[in-house]
Formats: sequence, C-alpha cells, structure tokens
Amino acid sequence: MSLYHKLPIVSRRFRLVLASFLQKDGLHFAEALPEARIKAAFDAEELDFAQGDDEFYTPSVTLWASLSQVVHKDEQRSCLAAVARVFVLLVALGRKPCAKNSGAYCRARAKLSEVVLRRLTTEVAQGCETAVPDRWLWLSRHVLAVDGATATMPDTKPNQDEYPQNVAQKPGLGFPIVRLVVLLSLATAMVQDMAVGKYAGKETGETALFRQLLGGVDPQTILLADRYYCSYFLIAMALLGQRDFVVRLHQRRKVDLSKTQRLGPDDHLVVWTRPPMPEWMDLASYEQIPESMSLRLIQVRVQEPGFRVESLWVVTTLTDARKYPREEIADLYRQRWQAELDIRAIKKTMGMDVLRCKSPAMVRQEMWTCLLAYNLIRKALLEAAYDSDHSPRELSFTTAMQTIAASLGTLPVANEELMERLITAQIASLTEQIVGNRPNRVEPRAVKRRWKPIALLTKPREEARADLLRNASR
Repeated sequence: MSLYHKLPIVSRRFRLVLASFLQKDGLHFAEALPEARIKAAFDAEELDFAQGDDEFYTPSVTLWASLSQVVHKDEQRSCLAAVARVFVLLVALGRKPCAKNSGAYCRARAKLSEVVLRRLTTEVAQGCETAVPDRWLWLSRHVLAVDGATATMPDTKPNQDEYPQNVAQKPGLGFPIVRLVVLLSLATAMVQDMAVGKYAGKETGETALFRQLLGGVDPQTILLADRYYCSYFLIAMALLGQRDFVVRLHQRRKVDLSKTQRLGPDDHLVVWTRPPMPEWMDLASYEQIPESMSLRLIQVRVQEPGFRVESLWVVTTLTDARKYPREEIADLYRQRWQAELDIRAIKKTMGMDVLRCKSPAMVRQEMWTCLLAYNLIRKALLEAAYDSDHSPRELSFTTAMQTIAASLGTLPVANEELMERLITAQIASLTEQIVGNRPNRVEPRAVKRRWKPIALLTKPREEARADLLRNASR
C-alpha cells in the first residue's frame, strides 16, 4: 500500500494545513475551523490564485508554507527554508518540484491578506471557546484576560514611518516598535483578538487599543486585567455591553473604607462617581456612561515569603457575594498571570518579539500568521486534554509546537490510514509532558550567564562603517 498521495489536487486543499496541525474530522473541536470555513474565508476576499497545473504556490500551499515559518526558529524561519519545505512536499506528492529561489513564494505570500488571517485566527478561537466543557470554565463563566506587549521589526523607512522607534533613541540606532493588545481566553489560552498601534503617540496606549476590542467581546464574558486597565470608563463600557470586569485597583485610587459597605472580611461594596469627560470621548458617548457605579472591593493578602506584594485590592463588577465568594475572585485574579505566560509563549517560544518583514502590511500579516499558528497549536492541546484528566494549561505548549514541527512534512503526504494513526498518536503523546505546577515559585530578577562584551552602536551603521574605512586607509 502506498503511503503517499499522488494526485496534484491534494496541494490545493486546505486539508493540507489542518492535517499539519494535527486536525482531522471526528475530533471534539473539529468544527471550530473546518476546511470549508477556511475556503470560505479565502473566497470572501477573492483569493484564488495559482490554480494552473504548472503553478506551485496555491493558497493552501502558500498558507502552509507561511505557517511553517513561524513554528520554526532561527534560519529555519526564513523564506528560503519555507521554499525548501515546499520543494520536498511537491516531490513527495509526485509533482514537479518548484525552483529553490524565494521570489515566487514571496509574491504569493504577499497575497495572503491580513483580513483572511485575522478572520481564521479569531474564528478558531471563538469556535473552541464555544465548545469547551464546563469543567474548564470559571464558575461556568467565560473569562478573557487582556494584556499588552510590544514587538520590534526591521529598521526600514516604511516601518519607521508607521511604527516609529523610541523617541529617546537617535535615528538609525533603534528599531521600529509596534504595540499590541490581545484578548486571551483563560480556558483555552487562545488569542481571541488583537489590536495594534504605534509605540507612542495620541490614542496609541494599551487602554485605547483595548477600546477597539471591547465591542467584539460577547455579553456575559468576564474581563480580567491588571491595574493599568482600572479605569471608570473601561469598567462602565464593559457593563453597558453586559460584560463583567475583574481588575486590580490602580495605585492612584486610594481606599477609604469609611465610605464602603462591608460585605464580609476584606470584602466591601463601594460607589464610584463618574469623572470629567476625557479628551478621547465624545459628548454622546459620555452621556451614556452612568453617573455612578456600585463595585465590589476585595483585599487579597499575600502571605507567601519572597513575594514583593504583601496585599492588593481587586475591583470587580461581580457584586453578588454569595454567587461569587471573595476567595474565588481572589483566585481568579491570581490566574491573570496566565496571560503573561501566554504572551511569553507567543513572543519567545514562537519568536514574535522580533519580526522579520520590511513593510508595515507584511509585518501585520506576519503577526496574524503567528497568532493563527499559535491558536492551531493550542487547538491540538485542547484535543489532547479533552479525554484526559488534565486541563489544557497543564500541557506543554513548547512540546506541542515541537511535535507539530516534526510532523509538518509527513502528515500532508500520508494516506488516510497513516494520517489517522499519526494524528491520533501525536495528540495522545501531548499528555505525556505535563507543565510543573509552581504557583508560589520565587526567583530573583537576575541572570547568571553574561552577554558578550560587544560595544553598543552609538551612531548610524553607515556612519560607523565609513569611519572604519576611513581609519583603515590611514
């Protein structure tokens, strides 16, 4: 029995992408992003290119190659490495191999619009969020953690024009910086949506970007955030959309217990009044904001030795103390740290902290490709956790990424029987690597390994190169 498909049409199907990320019919979350929905997203943007028998980079092959770049590291992340993988894929499918240069692939990759990639990323996240079992939820409620981060990109003029570098750095010595704010599911760890903007400037901060995402959050969702998002207007806007908020009290807002109603030990009901209208808000929107809000104020005492914080205050719209006990809310806020770990997986494990593309449009496309791959890897972890005694967050994301990278060239060319066995075996293997449960770990903020003593660049590279040549000619 042959282990490989021999029909060239296989490379035109988006099943190529799903199989590579351990997806097949019959799995618990298979309907979160079926092949038909991927095709529908491409059809909606009229992305139907390279369909001739002598053309290699069809939408499915191009998407597969682009996703393969973000699940690899270093030199395996390059466009030439992606072309090499396509070369092997075509030969395995019995087709004429493509040229080893990256020109045709880069032109095809540029046609993968940001709109399509964003739609696929959010659809797979929302589909999985809808299908999660109740045991993965917090008191049967869906929770989204919001947090921000930054990433750098190549120092090209188009990138600098749209995402300028830090103003404290001299021209030619820094890199363009993009600010991003993401919504992360506490149950699935998937990115539900993302907003991007400049690192500095008017209406480019995390709260401004978060307001762009707030309208897309489903009613009855709980939003979980750190104290940077503790804003009267953000909390009020969430309530207007029937969403709840759990956030750490901002350091500038003082606690006066004499003006609160006591609900229990370290548990109080407080009334906040509406501040003056901010510059970013119009009068019509301001008038919709309630003049006062009743919120719950909970003090969380931290008794772990070595922790920097001894106590903190948490503000929430969950005012029903019987339905939402103080201890449960305190534990929920502690889980906000999961968002930091998820962002670390995206930036460090997947390498999205340093982007590679030289134009803003391709930079955004690169970010959404990375997030799509991240969500598909998380989807494989959901499948592994569903029939086990573990939650998805107990399974190793790094192991899943390595498993998918190892199968990337094998699964797309396997026959039905072999593909079924490989996907089943690989998903089952993901439960063998359990992440250590270390909630009270204390570590110093210091590193042991020193960087090499290389001087920092203090002038533009062209000037520094000219100085070297000038000194060498003397």
